[in-house]
Amino acid sequence: MAKSELLIPEERIEKAILLIRGHKVLLDSNLAELYGVETKNLNKAVQRNLERFPDDFMFQLTADEHAALRFQIGTSKTGRGGRRYLPYAFTEQGVAMLSSVLHSNRAVAVNIAIMRAFVRLREILSTHKDLAAKLEKMERKLGEHDEHFRVVFDAIRQLMAPPS
Repeated sequence: MAKSELLIPEERIEKAILLIRGHKVLLDSNLAELYGVETKNLNKAVQRNLERFPDDFMFQLTADEHAALRFQIGTSKTGRGGRRYLPYAFTEQGVAMLSSVLHSNRAVAVNIAIMRAFVRLREILSTHKDLAAKLEKMERKLGEHDEHFRVVFDAIRQLMAPPS
């Protein structure tokens, strides 16, 4: 497989990362697409090695979570040729563990790209937290200045008021 075939745009991976149950995850169907395999084959490989995937590495979505996701992403309704089982969500550690289950050059390349996307996402979130903290600090300062301005304006109004 040529190296250019293995390149997967990070944006594609980043868009596939979802926040479910407080975890950043990739769904089995997205991973299967990235790895170039069918979802059922990816899940079979995982089921054969289930001891490698504890609950904090992988979990199955509930019916409500799946319905909310379908509504959010706009996938087809059940009964129209779609999935028969609820999707599995893989955390960053679960994706890393997939490389020990899937043995292909593409799987290795995809895992590297996914790990980089998770790192980039963490960096972006960290930057946003820093910006939010700076903004909050500025708002506090402006709040203090507003108080000072109010005092000045009150004093000016008192000076402008006609003597009683």
